[in-house]
Amino acid sequence: MNGCMLSIKQSPLRPPGPKTPWFGLPLLREMRRDYLGFMQRTHEAHGDIAYMRHGPEHAYDLFSPELMREALVDNAEHFIRWERGIEVFAEAFGQSVLVTEGDTWKRQRRMLTPVFSARHIAGYGALMTQAAERALNDTVPSQDPSALVDIEALMARVTMEVIMRVLFSSSAQNDARDAATATQILSASAISEMYWPFSVPTWMPWPGNTKKRWGFCTLRGLVNRHIDERKDAKKPDAPTDDLLAILLAARDEHDPTRGLSDTELRDQCMVLFQAGHETSATALVWWARLVAEDAGVSKKIQRELDDVLQGREPTATDAPRLDYLQATIKEAMRLYPPVAALMSRRAVRDVRIGEWTIPRGSLVRIAPWVAHHDARWFPDPESFRPERFVASAENPPRGAWMPFGAGPRVCIGQHFAMLEMTLIAAMLMQRYVLSIDPQQSTRPTGLLNVTLRPSGGMRLRLQRRVAVADAANLARTTETEATR
Repeated sequence: MNGCMLSIKQSPLRPPGPKTPWFGLPLLREMRRDYLGFMQRTHEAHGDIAYMRHGPEHAYDLFSPELMREALVDNAEHFIRWERGIEVFAEAFGQSVLVTEGDTWKRQRRMLTPVFSARHIAGYGALMTQAAERALNDTVPSQDPSALVDIEALMARVTMEVIMRVLFSSSAQNDARDAATATQILSASAISEMYWPFSVPTWMPWPGNTKKRWGFCTLRGLVNRHIDERKDAKKPDAPTDDLLAILLAARDEHDPTRGLSDTELRDQCMVLFQAGHETSATALVWWARLVAEDAGVSKKIQRELDDVLQGREPTATDAPRLDYLQATIKEAMRLYPPVAALMSRRAVRDVRIGEWTIPRGSLVRIAPWVAHHDARWFPDPESFRPERFVASAENPPRGAWMPFGAGPRVCIGQHFAMLEMTLIAAMLMQRYVLSIDPQQSTRPTGLLNVTLRPSGGMRLRLQRRVAVADAANLARTTETEATR
């Protein structure tokens, strides 16, 4: 066990935890090097709640579903988002519903909730399948029955095509590619800055600032251009059913004359690029790898698709009938949650959590990764077992699986994301059989940016199912002739 993780005698007023010499600086260094591993080791050494200090901060880490829900759900009003995290995200994505607090957040949440209603989300299904079809056809041309594909780049492109079409009714390839790159740059910059007490201004000559400035300019320029074009009164034929149109029409039920300001409108669009693109893309990358590793799971998915869809494209109404496919996506998000950590809260008053009192001003941290890999809730936790999430399976304890968070701050777009991932995954599996690149036989490790990305990228072989079927028929014919 690492020396930083050895427990010492602590005050009975606080839970046990790792010792914190030198004001906890060694702990910060260890967290930065391997945050998820650090949290798992903390849980193993000290139990479901652990205390540690680093610098002026007093931090409490919660690891059990019950304790996590006590903080995020039962006592949500007694916590605010961690200030440093909010500062970093606000710099990248503005004052969106992701970062605002108090009355501003409540008003934004009220206005945005109808935007992500079941009715609106179902209406985006056709846009999602159009975007996925274009990206998939361009990635593996019809004349090429098999191709080695950068699956991370493919999923980034598909999900960015989806968000571009759903948000702006646009599918400009250059815009989609640049927006995806800009989002990834800003996310990587954000996670790096989390461990520092302040951010270096973007105008200063500092490592990484050139890319960061390009990311800001690219994403904000794209969003502002579309908003300005949409507000142009000379365009009566502008779309009325995409997300931008709905955001422009959104009104506060408490004040129907009040819509989103120009700044709020831009900031909500900015965060939709990150939340609606990067998190879904990352989840699909890990899902594709896990499916490619298990031929039995792959065949079961394709049997379900063939039975339900009968060869046609999937629609939003098909998604609930694709039970096993959705189970594989949920199990992939258990093993590799896109947002594996970074749920941090500041107590604004003394709060009772379990047997302990969290003093006002303390930090509470939650890493879903740890609960997702806890054998108490998920036996054989490192194995890919989609049967855990089929409709007939016994549900895990509430809070044991939380890829979208929990409580009032639960991801407002979680149903959008599940529909998006289900349709993209269905179309991919209808067309291809996935297999491992022999040069990447070992599954990549996770790299924690804002989302959990595969370290070193991810490549998979995509073989068209028609070609696979033809090869199987040829083999059977050859075998039959050989036995005559």
